[in-house]
Amino acid sequence: MDLINISTSPGIFWWRPAAALRVGGADAAQFLQGQHSNDLRAFPQQPAVYGLWLTLKGKVEADSFVVRESATGDFLLFSYESPAATVRERLERFVIADDVTVTDETASWRAVSVFGAELRAAIGTDWAGGAVFPGRRDRTEQAEWLYPESAHTAVAARLAGGPEWAAAEIERRRIAAGIPAVPRDLGPADLPNEGGLEAEAVSYTKGCYLGQEVMARLKAMGQVRRRLVRVRSVGPELPAAPVPLYAGEKAAGELRSAAADAGGAIGLAMVSLIAVGAARTLALQPGGTAAVEIVGSP
Repeated sequence: MDLINISTSPGIFWWRPAAALRVGGADAAQFLQGQHSNDLRAFPQQPAVYGLWLTLKGKVEADSFVVRESATGDFLLFSYESPAATVRERLERFVIADDVTVTDETASWRAVSVFGAELRAAIGTDWAGGAVFPGRRDRTEQAEWLYPESAHTAVAARLAGGPEWAAAEIERRRIAAGIPAVPRDLGPADLPNEGGLEAEAVSYTKGCYLGQEVMARLKAMGQVRRRLVRVRSVGPELPAAPVPLYAGEKAAGELRSAAADAGGAIGLAMVSLIAVGAARTLALQPGGTAAVEIVGSP
């Protein structure tokens, strides 16, 4: 049984970034390249680079999209859920003799997620002093438009008439697509590979960065012992996450996020591959009745 299909119908979702940081200075590019898990040399071929801020042990502290501002050469860091204070502290912890400044501009930025080809075309090429790049709300060709607070009236006029979606629909689409939210689904106790982010958020060719040795070792090993999996409720709903999950009497993992879906609920759970074994259903108590069904292969 698979999760509900995600439509390509048009829609917009207004949101505010949890983090919007400006990183500048003569050493900013070199510094960020040595900290970010992905390769920032992709500019200007790519409008934004998504990646992670890792610990020395390769655990996930935060995530962000990185954008290069053409007018100033500064880097803008945006995150859906990773707090600005967390990202800023993570960066400044490693600024020693570098000419690097980190400024929190979170209160000055707004954003809109845009779904559907027609609405994406309405964005045009005048981005109102902001940035437009592919988003991570689902697996469709969805775009994020980040812009200064002062441009909100103009942006809203550009997208007038577009169906507005609620946060619950955005959460449902993300979970159905199996995209982890950082740090809710993947955080300081987790490795990127456990959340399936090794292909899209980690570079194995860029050279040294914090956590790189662990990433290289994991690639050589070819597997992890835990995995973030999609689940569907056996009954009509799922409990509020996070909540422990059990395979028989054994602790098997944790439900990290959940959302209502047609005929029930869907979620993302971090599970131990050894504890789960061949089991397809998990309970909320040791030896309890099945509460969730694993969708697809762990």
